[in-house]
Amino acid sequence: MVYLSNFEFPDVEKEYDFLLSLKRTCYDSFYPFQTVSKHNLESLTFEPVTILYGGNGSGKTTVLNIIAEKLGLERDALYNRSNFFHDYTRMCDYELEQKIPSHSRIITSDDVFDFMLNLRSMNHGIHQKREELFKEYLEAKYSHFQVKSLDDYEQLKKVNATRNHSQSKYIRDNLMDNIPEHSNGESAFLYFCDKIKENALYLLDEPENSLSPEKQLELIQFLEDSARFFGCQFIIATHSPFILSMKGAKIYDMDEEPVTVKPWTKLSNVRTYFDFFQKHIKEFD
Repeated sequence: MVYLSNFEFPDVEKEYDFLLSLKRTCYDSFYPFQTVSKHNLESLTFEPVTILYGGNGSGKTTVLNIIAEKLGLERDALYNRSNFFHDYTRMCDYELEQKIPSHSRIITSDDVFDFMLNLRSMNHGIHQKREELFKEYLEAKYSHFQVKSLDDYEQLKKVNATRNHSQSKYIRDNLMDNIPEHSNGESAFLYFCDKIKENALYLLDEPENSLSPEKQLELIQFLEDSARFFGCQFIIATHSPFILSMKGAKIYDMDEEPVTVKPWTKLSNVRTYFDFFQKHIKEFD
């Protein structure tokens, strides 16, 4: 499925004209101006799966943020949205093949990290509450409590509950269960499965973060099936050789000037892995 068919960025001349028009020049940075244009990237055309490949500083994350901002896609984590982001995206343009569904979104590695951190924090809070209930149970069970007014009613219920139930049952009745925790990789994978629904456009920023090679392969299968059978379109920023191997993906090499389309086997990062394993091939026998 293709929703977004083309996206256009301002060229160097348009950027230069805008920067000259500024009345104040005291800014330390004009980001995202002069980020995409330095790669001579003026437009991208998209397939059901399109990948932006490049090393750190190549601009692939910036491109995703620009597209997400221009399209008004849903997102969770904050990002480096400078004073000039609105000015820059106003100068961008795009073409749709179909209307972008409202539940389309960008998913970043910060989203996944925040999810795992919140999960741990919630369970830590539950653990602390459990300790408080242990103390509350003992104090209520062995107290010499007497009702003096209606204000004491809640405390009376606690005392009766402790005297009629074992400590373990009292804790169970007053405390929610821990949210099931998994390894970082399993939690990250489950996050993607939860957020990615049918029939939508998804921008994924380095989804390989926190995923083992095995989990990356599982994610690849999930994304390929979502694109092929469930009406999803993906634009992915990555340098993972596993993600780059997705079937039918159109890959832009952001390390090249100008940016060019390449098969995944011709990318420098993938060739480095290939050469390394070729060098040690006998050790695998």
